[in-house]
Amino acid sequence: MKVFIVHAHPERRSLNGALTDIAVDTLTGAGHEVQVSDLYEMRWKSIIDADDFGPAASTPLDAVHDSGRAYETGTLTADIRAEQDKLWWADTVILQFPLWWYTMPAILKGWVDRVFTYGFGYGVGEHNETRYGDRFGEGALAGKRAMLSLTVGGPESHYSDRGINGPIDDLLYPIQHGILYHPGMHVLPPFVLYRTGRMTPETFTDATKAWQERLLTLESTDPIPYRLQNYGDYEMPAMRLRDGLELPGRSGFGLHLHR
Repeated sequence: MKVFIVHAHPERRSLNGALTDIAVDTLTGAGHEVQVSDLYEMRWKSIIDADDFGPAASTPLDAVHDSGRAYETGTLTADIRAEQDKLWWADTVILQFPLWWYTMPAILKGWVDRVFTYGFGYGVGEHNETRYGDRFGEGALAGKRAMLSLTVGGPESHYSDRGINGPIDDLLYPIQHGILYHPGMHVLPPFVLYRTGRMTPETFTDATKAWQERLLTLESTDPIPYRLQNYGDYEMPAMRLRDGLELPGRSGFGLHLHR
């Protein structure tokens, strides 16, 4: 495999840093190729502005269409182009981050905002009576695999079906389905470590073994069974799941799983 890890933690000696190092060692030791973008070390600019698009920038700024023109003409800034090249190169993408305020750190969201430009991450394909663009199972990154690896401060019970913070799958849905599946990637179940502020040497050893096992089975792990957008499950153009297709007991985000 060619694995691209996007690392987003300000302290390289953190647990997230250790997980990234373990991933690099484990994957390269198994014969895979690995690239890492350490966003804090890179001092990644997390806001979109006219400088991103060079001569394609308009006045007033139109971040959607300006990014599309810049992508088509090759005038995106070098840092954005480099990250897009890594995504083209990879067949597997891992986002490594701590869960902060129920989502990814701002620097990682800024990476998505700037790198997933119009014509690359979204806005591709035809819109007609039976299609609504190439997205959710199709798109520029179709066929690649992606996985979240994250650390959580609270106990697992807080993120369960009746937990105060909501189920972890619901919290991660905007990232897994809305960011990774949207441009076509097959999304693997996340690797989540809970109660990380109280991790002991023993629990870290167990976590390391579990992480290594997940890494060595990236190629064989079944992805989350999200529904394809353009193959009949959804009404067009309302994009609502057709009546009768929901699985027993499923509601909310769970409606968009086909099994």
